[in-house]
Amino acid sequence: MEMMNNKTDYQGLFYQISETFVQGRKKAVLAVNSHLVETYWNIGQHIIEFEQAGLSKAIYGDALLKMLSKDLSLNFGKGFSVSNLYMMRLFYIKYPIFQTVSGKLKNNSKGAEVSHQLSWSHYVELLKIDNDLERSFYEKQTIIENWSIRELIRQKNSSLFLRLAASKDKEGILQLSKQGQIIENPADIIREPYILEFLKIPEPYHLSETELETRIIDHLQQFLLELGKGFAFIGRQYRIPVGNRPHYVDLVFYHRILKCFVLIDLKKEEAGYEDIGQMNMYLGYFENEENTKGDNPPIGIVLAKEKDELLVKYALYNISSQLFISKYQLYLPNREELHQLIMRQLEIGKKNND
Repeated sequence: MEMMNNKTDYQGLFYQISETFVQGRKKAVLAVNSHLVETYWNIGQHIIEFEQAGLSKAIYGDALLKMLSKDLSLNFGKGFSVSNLYMMRLFYIKYPIFQTVSGKLKNNSKGAEVSHQLSWSHYVELLKIDNDLERSFYEKQTIIENWSIRELIRQKNSSLFLRLAASKDKEGILQLSKQGQIIENPADIIREPYILEFLKIPEPYHLSETELETRIIDHLQQFLLELGKGFAFIGRQYRIPVGNRPHYVDLVFYHRILKCFVLIDLKKEEAGYEDIGQMNMYLGYFENEENTKGDNPPIGIVLAKEKDELLVKYALYNISSQLFISKYQLYLPNREELHQLIMRQLEIGKKNND
């Protein structure tokens, strides 16, 4: 018995030490990243101040960065390529405020502020975005959703900001860029369209809805990233025993922030009014039979390749506001078309304010 108690005590000690080490290592990595980001910001500041003082005229343009790259690399090794020095310079320009650990601003210029939560690799990806509003959104969203570099790149490539902003007015677009996507109600989790390029299905395709569902399950991690923050997978082909025969919801999730089930039905072609009626039945069943204390009303998404806006409008008449019809695409959206749409929205907002 004593040996068992000792073993239990030892396991507790082992667990405590393991947890302490893991947390300490995480903090150490964060500290190193934070110092590296600050160092690169300071280097960018030195370069800009040197140029603004007119001292770069003797070493014009790119020649300055090339000379610095050569000399710094000889002294300190890797990390001082011309492209990296260019990014440090751009970093200071785009983020003129650096909040130190003590809380004092290192630069009193107005502009974007550096976040200690992001690594230098994150900032390199952010600095590749020319538009300030778009860059600000991806910065805020990376922090909110704790995106890795790979996830950030994927969301940039799928034009997430432009897709979310396309349905908003000027104020909505500006708020999105300043705060990221804040989830407060069911409509906040809906995207139009959903981009499923990670399924790697060439068009034209001839998959059944079951095959499409299987591919999504095989790429569940990427699909969860596309759905956004807060989704937890519950199951596929979720059985609903209503009437004389069972029905099945293609995909069921639970949203941790909205505290509700999210039901997704996949359609390989256009969504019809019967699909909307069927989803409405699913929602009724879940609210009455599956919800427990603390759960909010479920959300339903009919995810189809096509949709007729007028048909959807009338089919949804007097139906639950928790039901949405959204399209999916198997390829990346036309970024330039989306960008032009956002610019028109901002221009319209500007004229209305004049």
